[in-house]
Amino acid sequence: MGTLPFSPLVVVVVFSLLFSSCFALTSHEAAAIARRQLLNFEQHGDHVHIDIDIKIRISNPRLLAAHRALHALKEALYSDPTNFTGNWVGPDVCSYNGVLCVPSLDNQSVSAVASLDMNGADVAGYLPREIGLLADLAVLHLNSNRFCGVIPEEIKDMAQLYELDVSNNRLVGAFPDPVLRVPKLSYLDIRFNDFEGPIPPELFLKPYDAIFLNNNRFTSGIPHTIGKSTASVIVLANNDLGGCIPASIGQAAATLDQFIFINNSLIGCLPVESGLLGNATVFDVSHNLLTGTIPPTLDGLTKVEQLDLSHNTFTGLVPRYICELPALTNLSVSYNFFVGEDAKCSSMLDAKHGKSFEDEANCLGSARPMQRSGGECAPAVSHSVDCSKTKPCGWPAPAQKLAPKRAKHSPPPQPPPPATVLSPAPPAPVLSPPSPVFSPPPPTTSPPPPAVSPPPPIMPPPPPIHEAVILPPILGSRYQSPPPPQFAGY
Repeated sequence: MGTLPFSPLVVVVVFSLLFSSCFALTSHEAAAIARRQLLNFEQHGDHVHIDIDIKIRISNPRLLAAHRALHALKEALYSDPTNFTGNWVGPDVCSYNGVLCVPSLDNQSVSAVASLDMNGADVAGYLPREIGLLADLAVLHLNSNRFCGVIPEEIKDMAQLYELDVSNNRLVGAFPDPVLRVPKLSYLDIRFNDFEGPIPPELFLKPYDAIFLNNNRFTSGIPHTIGKSTASVIVLANNDLGGCIPASIGQAAATLDQFIFINNSLIGCLPVESGLLGNATVFDVSHNLLTGTIPPTLDGLTKVEQLDLSHNTFTGLVPRYICELPALTNLSVSYNFFVGEDAKCSSMLDAKHGKSFEDEANCLGSARPMQRSGGECAPAVSHSVDCSKTKPCGWPAPAQKLAPKRAKHSPPPQPPPPATVLSPAPPAPVLSPPSPVFSPPPPTTSPPPPAVSPPPPIMPPPPPIHEAVILPPILGSRYQSPPPPQFAGY
């Protein structure tokens, strides 16, 4: 049997087709890469063995390890349209784009890579395990790129890491637990990605100064440990957390400066403990399903500048003490079902330059413009919630202890014991969310559309990667990392 001729031209054509297909990365292919890496990447493995190229002559072992890490990162890129890593060649890693070297902390005569800033480079790829070799790195800024997959376990080996910003990428999976084991981390920004599932309670037990989790797909409620947080800024906006605001939030009064829980399908009453946040300058719980009346304790928000309660189902009156908060410049109670407000509110805030007051789409009648109709107001007002008769939210531990006690109080009848056998069944739904955490397209995204109808027209998708944006007021001077796209107002 004769063999078929195989022309060299055919080889060249086939090779060129394969070559072009590898580098023409479409959005669909990028998503496939993220899924493939998520399924195949071993998150909880031991330290990976790293082979250092002996041909590279670098006498400084710290820079030698950094050379291996940076070249592994370069090799993990599928696309570098601006040629950001074009000069990542040779042994002088301190001259690479985005790399900053300083004298090491334990030996001033030895240089070490202290910062890697690739913000806005628009590269596409994934984060290799070798990233953990950057043990001297204090600042890692990777925002506004197209990194996909998961954050590798080895990031916990970055013993000096202080700021981690991987926002505005295509990272997926559960909350990246390895970051919780970075010993010196203070600034965590993972917003505008596709992380999903529950927020681990341990997050708020870490000594962080800023936590940005907004614009992901986190679910399963706000952990009650949030009251233990030392963060000055907590932004959970635009997820689908559900549940209510834990009463423990008041315990964070000493440090919490910005409290932003926009668009999370939150329900229940605003906890009276919210009024303990006397250092907060931004208090925003808009675009949720909160109900009841404004708690009188909110007069304790003496430093608040922006107070946004809009787009909820609050009822009752807008009290005078809210409008007279000494530092208040922006107050919005619009799109609720308030039936009255103190005259001081509109006169005080409208009369002063630089201050704003929004109260449209309530049930204030002809006294104020652009109000709801009587037919729209009647059902909500007649079924207003008395928050003084509701149970505090966010303390799951005591609630779980009540079930076994009930079983002990009914030993005489024999039928109840079988019922107590079924009592463990309720926890099953609580444990069910973590299981789909590692699959990118879980059913967690289906609830948001019906949950909050107002946000779509008000909260547009993140703007293009290179669009100029600003960080929340105070953080601009505190952190060097340029912010990713964000929702209006923050």
